[in-house]
Amino acid sequence: MIFIKSERELEKMRVAGRKTARVMEEVGRAVKPGATPLELDRLAFEVMKREGTDSAFKGYLGYPAHVCISVNEEVVHGIPRARLFQEGDIVSVDLGVIWQGFYGDMARTFAVGKVSELSLRLMKVTCESLEKGIEQCVAGNRVGDISHAVEMWVTSHGFSVVRDLVGHGIGTKMHEDPPVPNFGEAGVGPKLKSGMVLAIEPMVNEGGFEVETLQDGWTVVTKDGKLSAHFENTVAITENGPEILTKL
Repeated sequence: MIFIKSERELEKMRVAGRKTARVMEEVGRAVKPGATPLELDRLAFEVMKREGTDSAFKGYLGYPAHVCISVNEEVVHGIPRARLFQEGDIVSVDLGVIWQGFYGDMARTFAVGKVSELSLRLMKVTCESLEKGIEQCVAGNRVGDISHAVEMWVTSHGFSVVRDLVGHGIGTKMHEDPPVPNFGEAGVGPKLKSGMVLAIEPMVNEGGFEVETLQDGWTVVTKDGKLSAHFENTVAITENGPEILTKL
């Protein structure tokens, strides 16, 4: 079932989104050579508490940390550990918060020091594909219009979109209907209506779209060992067009 949020519910989601963005801002500033995913996880927890929020991820289906930290060929759901970030790594941070029963969810990929031109291009195209998807978040469009816009932008630049994992509706649960794939045909799928809120999250691979999950049961990696990037925003469909909730 797709839930249409009231204006009162949307206002709570705006607050949750801003708080999510503030956590991401502080975590992103801490991504640098010599830092560790565990340090980022502890920092995120401290900022979440300061913001009066709880982690949306901690304990979700047994997930053991407050945020997901995925490095280089790791696509999503990387469990924070003590490895040191190295110059040239790219680090994807996926985090969400709960505030007064409502969720915010976002992801960003950060460069560790100076990275390769390929890494910069992968990150740029992934971020742009998110923007292309958000442009389609207009009442009267369909979910497939978002999916198609993301895929066309990514493939036109020689990269591929992950197919095993998709975006989703969001509200009083982290994952609600409808699923929002990053690939597919325009003009198909549920119709977008004012009051819907979606987490749009392109996961883009340098090489093939195939992925696999490591033995920890969480970390998803590219099957060919090539790089991956991840960008996500929580977006409301409104009568005035798309509204990004996960921003300061």
